[in-house]
Amino acid sequence: MIFMSIYGVVDGYFVSNFAGKTPFAAVNLIMPFLMILSTAGFMFGTGGSALVAKTFGEGDMKRGNRYFSLFVYVALGISFVLAIVSFIFLRPIAELLGAEGELIDNCVLYGRIILLALPFNVLKFLFQSFFVTAEKPQLGLATTVSSGVTNMVLDAVLVILLPQEYKLAGAAIATAMSQTIGGI
Repeated sequence: MIFMSIYGVVDGYFVSNFAGKTPFAAVNLIMPFLMILSTAGFMFGTGGSALVAKTFGEGDMKRGNRYFSLFVYVALGISFVLAIVSFIFLRPIAELLGAEGELIDNCVLYGRIILLALPFNVLKFLFQSFFVTAEKPQLGLATTVSSGVTNMVLDAVLVILLPQEYKLAGAAIATAMSQTIGGI
């Protein structure tokens, strides 16, 4: 959670200083909604890892592996549905959150790019719990750190180097790419 908070600070730094105040407000307005969608990974990872660990503890490795696969497939399927529905209805969602005018357009631009990586982000969160169950918590930390470093580097490159009209999209691409790397 510390690293995820740092990514938010880094994103905020680059967007507010190089893209502008309205894009910065858009990121801060729409990001909580996007993170709520990602909690599907936490939910299935926490419950799933408990069930898989119990099943493994009972000595039924085959059933435990089937449960693991089931949780991965269900979380992935739900994340695709959430991404598609949210992609379609992101403008009204931004309006419900209080966005208007240029802020809505920025929320939709940033949010839709992030939604393309939602399945990967859900998998990243799902696997965090399963890494602990598999007695590989260091792999979860390595995944989180590599994802975060990717976000920071791509933020610096894309937000600083792209023309002004593409800076917010660059920040969203940096975040989506980092989530994708974490999920893979």
